[in-house]
Order: sequence, then structure tokens, then C-alpha cells
Amino acid sequence: MAGEQTVRDYVTLIRGTTYKGILVGKPGPALLGLGSIYPGGGFREGDYKTYGGDCPPKLMLTPGDLFVSLKGATKDGKMIGSVARVPASVPSGRLTQDTVKLEFRSAERAKASSYLYWLLRTPQYRAYCDGRAMGSAVVALSRDDFLDYPVPSFSCTRKSIVEVLERIEDKIELNRRMNATLETTARALFQSWFVDFEPVRAKLDGRSPPGLDSATAALFPDSFQDSPIGHVPTGWKVDRFDTHIAADRGLSYKGEGLRDDRAGLPMHNLNSIYEGGGYKHEGLKYYAGEYREKHLLDSGDMIVTNTEQGFDHLLIGHAAIVPRCYGPKGLFSHHIYRVRHKPNSPFSPHYLVELFNNRRWHYWISGFSNGTTINMLPKDALEMPLLVVPPVELVKKFTALAEAAHIQVEENKEQSRTLATLRNTLLPKLLSGELRVKSAEREIAR
Repeated sequence: MAGEQTVRDYVTLIRGTTYKGILVGKPGPALLGLGSIYPGGGFREGDYKTYGGDCPPKLMLTPGDLFVSLKGATKDGKMIGSVARVPASVPSGRLTQDTVKLEFRSAERAKASSYLYWLLRTPQYRAYCDGRAMGSAVVALSRDDFLDYPVPSFSCTRKSIVEVLERIEDKIELNRRMNATLETTARALFQSWFVDFEPVRAKLDGRSPPGLDSATAALFPDSFQDSPIGHVPTGWKVDRFDTHIAADRGLSYKGEGLRDDRAGLPMHNLNSIYEGGGYKHEGLKYYAGEYREKHLLDSGDMIVTNTEQGFDHLLIGHAAIVPRCYGPKGLFSHHIYRVRHKPNSPFSPHYLVELFNNRRWHYWISGFSNGTTINMLPKDALEMPLLVVPPVELVKKFTALAEAAHIQVEENKEQSRTLATLRNTLLPKLLSGELRVKSAEREIAR
């Protein structure tokens, strides 16, 4: 259409460059490559590493900047054209050879940054990218095709839609930050009580344990005793781990039993646990093949990874609790263990998940792993180690706090999934202009 504007009228592209692998993980800006963008668009929080090498100013990204992948790592083309916006949680980033920055032509054009961001998240734009994908082994979108994408006028209706989309994004981000705070607090409390024994040390020094009420403080002794694993609080036992837990390996499943239509049972697998621990919802599979009763687990069970491709111990030995949102029963694959505490043990899933994800305990457990190309964690690693056993009342106190935090985290995640569904419903309307804004606003306010 004559006079129609395109992305080219708003931005130029700055392509990233290669980097030195030896400097990845060193102090510096976040390295924002393909792994930092969700297929189809959106910033993938946490899936990036820092870079301590050369970072020319033109390659740098700051909060609010837009960057795009014009090629994908797979043949399906889901990554090409995918856009992300640098969040406030990433103070600085660096482009890679796989990403390009959208540099606005003027301050006036930059006012349309949010509109352009959401325009490049619409299903109409995704269809445009799919229709112009090039390549066989690795698909790509040409710079010209990207820059030629039409940009309709920023009408009042479209402005209203963008405002609603921004509010949804803000609420999802608020939930993410709240969850990070809750999870960090639970881990810090576990470290203080059961690893560093800070309340015991405070009482040993004649001080009141900071932050504890008198009833909780009374559960901690005021001295230490010798044990096979070093000094532990007086009166606390030291046992072999298999005195308290039972670990079982999951189902060795067949590929033809996997379902894309969510038929069958949810199957929690290696991709269901984040590096460092915690449940990864996007990794869930569904399985409609054969299985045995021993391959079933309950919501609230704890799972532990037993496999890793590589030897960095980023994933192997880490744990998560199976969320309730997938129903009371599910399957678990052979790449993970289901770990349950025994009836006579004071431990709980919420205590055990913090134990496995604790840095000191994970270092010990992951040291049992072995393999050549694939690293494996034998069941012995979950049976032989000695560990300190706190009093049952103290474990109950911690469990109540950690479980409450876990429930809130899952509720926040469920709300964010609902908001994401609403967002995906609104995105096509950005081009059609058909929207009842008030109904969408009511959903956000719920």
C-alpha cells in the first residue's frame, strides 16, 4: 500500500559479533544470544551467561532495548524473527553473532518502541517470518525481509491494546520477582538453620538468635558436639541418607508414546528441572504408552536429576517438587529419581528439596556422578552419604514456612500462565483493532 510504513522507517539493525568461549562466565555484561529469547518472542529470564571479554559500545544493550534473532538453531524456524526486550533485571548486555539490536532512527521514533515490540510478537508477524524463512540445516530471515515488515499507524485503539499488553507484562514480571524473593528466602533460611547453624552459634556466644521468636529459638541447642562429619549441634543425630529416604528410577519410555495433544499422563523428565533446581513447567511431556505402577508419582513428590550431558554439574543432582497443577498423578522418566522420605524420618519434601539444591550438599552428592560422554548419578549417591538430622519439631517449623512459600510461588505461576493466555488472545487484535479493552482490564485486576 502506498505510503505504508515498515520496520525500516523506525530502526536500523546492529549485528552482534562472535565472542571468546574462554571468557564466558567471567564478570561482565549478560551475553544475549539465542538462549535469551523465547521462540516466538519474549526475554528468557535467567538463560544467559556473563562475558568478560571485548564489549564495544555498539554491541551493548541496556534495559528497554529491543533485540532480534534473524536465524534459528533448528530447522523448525520457530526462533527466526523472535524479538526480546532487555528487562530491568539485566543492567547491561552484549549482542552475539546470532542477535541484532534494533537501533531507533530518532528519539521520536523511539517513542514507538513498545508498539513495535508487541507488533513483532503478533501471530501475523510470526506467519510473515514463516513464509520468508530461508535455508535447510539452519533457517534464517533476511535483514531486508525483517525491515520490510509493515507497521500500521499507531491508532487510539492500538495504543489502548499496547497499554493493556504492557500491564500484563508488568504483572507477570512482578510475579516472577516475588517468586525469586520467596525462593531465595527459603534457601537462605535453610542455609542458616541447617548448614551454618547460625542460631546455635548465636546462643553459644550468649546472643539471642536474630529474627527468631522465643519458641523457635528454644528448638536450637547452645553448643556443638563431635560427629563423623564434623561439629554438629548438640543432640542432633548423624545418619546414613538411606535411613531416611528411598529413591526410585523412572520410566524408560518409548518415543511413540509421547503426545503433543496432552493426552495420557503428564511425564516429568530431565527437562522438568532447572539448572540449580526448581520445577521447569515448559519441560513437561505427556505420555500415553505403557508403564508400571512404580513409575507413578504424586503431586508434591520430590524429583532429582540423575543425568547430564557434560560434566559441569549444573543440572545433575538438583531437585524440584512436582506441582499440583498437573493433577494428583503423573509419570517420571528414567533420567530422574523420585525421592520420598521414609515414615520414621522427620524429613519432608520441602526440607529435602532445599537440601539437594544447597550448594554444599550438591557439591558432595554430584561428586558421586560418573560417565564418559553422559554423566550419571548412581543411587548410591543418595544412599551412602552421612547427614545431620535435626529434631522433628524444627523440621516441621521449617517445612511450614517453606511449604507456604512454595504454595504462593505456584499460585503466582498459575496467575502468570493465565495472564500469558490473555496476552496471546490480545496480540492478534493489535492488527485487527478489535478489542473490548475493559474486559481485558478486568481480567488483569483479578
